[in-house]
Amino acid sequence: MPDYYHLPALLLTALLLPAFGYLYLRFRDARSLLWFLGFLFSIIAMVLLYTMDGYPGSGSPFLVASGQTFIQLSAAMFLGSLSPLRFRVGRFQILFVVPYAAFVVLYSVLLYGVLGGVQPRGPAFLIFPALIGMSFGVGVVWGMTRGTVPIWLGVSFSAVLGTFAIWVCCLEGAAAGLTFVECVNLQMAAVLLVFVSRRFSPGVFLSVLGFIAWSLACVHVLPLVGDHAPLPLTLTRVIVMGKVVAAVGMIMFALEDELKSNKVAQDRERSARRQLEAYANLMLTRRRVEDFDRQAADVCETVVNNSRFAQAALLLENGGRYTLAGSAGMEVAIARPLGQLANRIPVEGFLAPGSAPIAVAHSKTVRLDLTPWLIPGDDLERLRLTSVLAVPMIGRSGVDGALLLRAMRPEEGLGFDLSADTPRLNDLLPIEMLVARLQATRSQTMMFEKLIDSERFAGLGQLAGNVTQQLNSPLTVILGYASLLQESASLDAHDRKAVESIVNEARSIRSTLQSLSRVSHVRSDQPAAISVTELLSDMEQLYRPEFLHRSIEFQVNVAPGMPRILCGAQQLRQALLHCLQYAIGAVDRETPASVPKESRSIRLEAAREGSLVHISVSHSGPGFLNPERAFDPFVPARAGGDTAGMGLSLCATILRDQNGRASAVNLQPRGAAIILELQAA
Repeated sequence: MPDYYHLPALLLTALLLPAFGYLYLRFRDARSLLWFLGFLFSIIAMVLLYTMDGYPGSGSPFLVASGQTFIQLSAAMFLGSLSPLRFRVGRFQILFVVPYAAFVVLYSVLLYGVLGGVQPRGPAFLIFPALIGMSFGVGVVWGMTRGTVPIWLGVSFSAVLGTFAIWVCCLEGAAAGLTFVECVNLQMAAVLLVFVSRRFSPGVFLSVLGFIAWSLACVHVLPLVGDHAPLPLTLTRVIVMGKVVAAVGMIMFALEDELKSNKVAQDRERSARRQLEAYANLMLTRRRVEDFDRQAADVCETVVNNSRFAQAALLLENGGRYTLAGSAGMEVAIARPLGQLANRIPVEGFLAPGSAPIAVAHSKTVRLDLTPWLIPGDDLERLRLTSVLAVPMIGRSGVDGALLLRAMRPEEGLGFDLSADTPRLNDLLPIEMLVARLQATRSQTMMFEKLIDSERFAGLGQLAGNVTQQLNSPLTVILGYASLLQESASLDAHDRKAVESIVNEARSIRSTLQSLSRVSHVRSDQPAAISVTELLSDMEQLYRPEFLHRSIEFQVNVAPGMPRILCGAQQLRQALLHCLQYAIGAVDRETPASVPKESRSIRLEAAREGSLVHISVSHSGPGFLNPERAFDPFVPARAGGDTAGMGLSLCATILRDQNGRASAVNLQPRGAAIILELQAA
């Protein structure tokens, strides 16, 4: 009597096969391809092994070997679909399931194709346990590869079940060992499905139920089943219908993943919209660059509160070096060494195109390796913070800064396709738009600041020019009559000395007016290689009489071997003049009576630090109330509410125009210094 129990399962599985083909065409991934191949091989095995009276080729060793081979391939495909890991051989990447299934296929071909299902005796039999051991040895290596499945699970399953399969092969025979391997693969697929999906749903339930029913073929070898005639037939029908249940469950599983993917996409869209709204509501000051840079901590806090990144830091270029302007989500143990590392990053070539790998395709964010700027014993190396994501702030002349991101928060997603350490494009696009806004606003602020300073300087120059013109005419008359009196022979010695004093003072006033005229008309001279030693020597000769007259000790110290600097000579002289005038005012007017006159001093020094030349003007007067805003003409610089005036503001503007930087510091126990940083030639 023919057996018809295969027909319903065969027809239903064949009808569901196009659905798996569509899934592969829809997703084009390894998982859907292995699903399609698994059920295709299962259908082929059912056709080859389905026999009834008059079926052509019934009992042929070739058909039996082919059917058993496709059974093993089918079970291996399902196992591989839930852990589609690869290893590299040369330029090719090969799925672990390929060598894993290759030994089992060889086992089936030898047993049923070559030997006709007759188990050999003696040492020849050991080839079958050896093939099982090699297959599960690949499984152990497969399990040790880091993926979505825990390593302990993959290794323990492969080692324990592989050992048990070898024991079954030796105890019950080669055919039973092959059947047990098929069942082990299906059971492992059911377990991995639970770990991969991490949810309880109809698709997961039906798939696991189908795989477990499908894996009951190993129960045939039990004596209890063989001694009861109806049980083998019933068990076979359960096994065959388990394939249909597994197919239906896998289709439902794919549909559930698609629905979840759509929901996750909607959640991401809402999250991106919230981020953009939060970033748009971020108020950025445009008054001065210093005020803008002080908002870095608020910017980082906004990013941390509205994105998947738990830590953010903003590096900004200021005066030819990078500084950590602000951070959020970082402990002091991380923020402090990160700020020190930022000072070691060279401006030239930082985050240049192609210097760092792109974090995500079609984004501007890169993976920045901090190793080149670490020093021995660096805290960042101890904390294993050697790589971050960086969103560059690209300006006209280079990279003006970067927003550093790290420590992504985990996100619930689509099973094994998600990783909390890997950002997505929609995670980065809102942040990149914020960084672009920061760059545009900061550049605009710098432009406005230069424009305001230029207007102030133009007004000062116009005033100086008017004063010069108004004083030149009467000064010419004074010098003319004084010269005539000096040439008169009727003057006695006392009168002649008085006339000479008038002439000398008038000439001194004319020299001062000429200097004022040069200050009021800043020439846009081209940068040149200027000797720092000669420049400071000239300043000493020109202004030492002024310091002697005010009883101020004036010292000039220039380190040996000073390089030349690239800047405009006239503009640098003006900047130094503004600094000296401020230092004179601080020492002359505000030194308390308790300080002896011999301690009233001003020092003009120059030293080299790497590629920078530092020229400092320090004085023994009181320090700045707020060194960070020492160059703001409207902020009190000294006690009593006095401001620094326009001099230091013009000095800072001149240094920025020369690609330099001006900064102010307070000295201990008393005094202050203005430091001018310029690039060495």
